[in-house]
Amino acid sequence: MLQRLPALVVGLITALAGAAAGAADGDAARGERQFQRCYACHSLDPNETATLQGPTLFQIFNRPAATVTGYEYSEAMRAQAAMGLTWDAATLDRYMADPDAVVPGTRMSVPPVRNAQDRADLLAYLARSGSYQR
Repeated sequence: MLQRLPALVVGLITALAGAAAGAADGDAARGERQFQRCYACHSLDPNETATLQGPTLFQIFNRPAATVTGYEYSEAMRAQAAMGLTWDAATLDRYMADPDAVVPGTRMSVPPVRNAQDRADLLAYLARSGSYQR
């Protein structure tokens, strides 16, 4: 049994890597539909004038946390930003799956997105707005 253990571990790692790669292949059209759960609080419009509960997600990729001008972030989000939190695909994926694990005490009130494909689709949709330019 011990001789087979390395093969089992390699097989498990390979299977997990394959699942992660599959989740990374999101469908932006499905993501747009998934975004409806976010739409009450967030926008992807760079010129949004409505006062929303959450900051704009326009060009969120590679954007440092808590940097949208005019938005009042929670103390928890400001603390994570001070520690260098930046919204890359992996961090956004973890945040959508479990916001409190990434930003303990966050004000994010929507239920977590548990399905990996739904998160991949949302990420693909968010990516349409481009990446943050410093």
